[in-house]
Amino acid sequence: MQGNASAPAPITAAGTPHPGPLPASGARENCLRNQPMRNDGMPLDLNLVSGLRINRAAADRRAASLAARRSVKKQYQVAWLLNAIRMMDLTTLAGDDTPDRVQRLCLKARRPLRADLVAGLGIAPVQVGAVCVYHEMVAVAVAALAGSGIPVAAVSTGFPAGLAPLETKLREIELSVAAGAAEIDIVITRRHVFSGDWAALYDEIRAYRAACGEAHLKAILATGDLVTLENVAQASWVAMMAGADFIKTSTGKESSNATLPVSLVMTRAIREYFELTGRRVGFKPAGGISTTKTALAMLMLIREELGVAWLTPELFRLGASSLLTDIERQIEHYLTGHYSAAHRHALP
Repeated sequence: MQGNASAPAPITAAGTPHPGPLPASGARENCLRNQPMRNDGMPLDLNLVSGLRINRAAADRRAASLAARRSVKKQYQVAWLLNAIRMMDLTTLAGDDTPDRVQRLCLKARRPLRADLVAGLGIAPVQVGAVCVYHEMVAVAVAALAGSGIPVAAVSTGFPAGLAPLETKLREIELSVAAGAAEIDIVITRRHVFSGDWAALYDEIRAYRAACGEAHLKAILATGDLVTLENVAQASWVAMMAGADFIKTSTGKESSNATLPVSLVMTRAIREYFELTGRRVGFKPAGGISTTKTALAMLMLIREELGVAWLTPELFRLGASSLLTDIERQIEHYLTGHYSAAHRHALP
């Protein structure tokens, strides 16, 4: 569309974007319904874990095809982007975070799109999937989001390195849950992966899950540190066996974060775990997802590898901080034919 020559067709949550329909969100705007499903885990199967092999060249080719041969335009792209917002963990994990900044972020989480954009699209207001913060800011975020239906996720267990004593990490989880966190993003101890001590990794994550109580556990694998795709696949399986409700790519602090090959390996592991156990585990790519192009590629990956059932906040999240700005700019371009300056959509 060019300029304001004609009004765009209304976009709804149940729009029909190519290459297939996204699920209608409807009642999922409610907080409790945004919570992921629970994964009870299974006994550690060392034969399964040790037998995993990954063809790196094939994984790279498949990942490259996702963005190259799939494109969505105009109202179809907008429908996908609205669902990306609903599945976004809006995040601030900076050393200079303050209560004021977190409160402003929570206001943005409640109303991620400007009112004129919502009106122009002819849709009901949307909200993000969760707000993700350090433990110190959990209570602030919970208070700022009261009544909104948006859960608070806390990074925990010595994030991002995960090198604190186990007792300290377990206590950090307990304190975050007590402060109101509904989701806990833990980081694994990477040395267990490097040494192949899968029993130690399994026991560690089981202990984290017990400390979470009713809160949902998202296991961050820090894939940029794991070096090989086989390590990523093995760590994914052990985390799911141990009861992780989500597996997450990265802390956002590694040199490499949520790449498509890594995400492909993790989603294939999720699919195979579901085929084996009948339990659905969620997926959260995080780190480096700052453009709509990257977000759409991730959505396509989920659509093609796991299916529409996973395209809900219960089973898919995008860990992001600056992505929302680019989504707003793309939506404004759809409505007006012009790109606005990024500062007009600034986050706190």
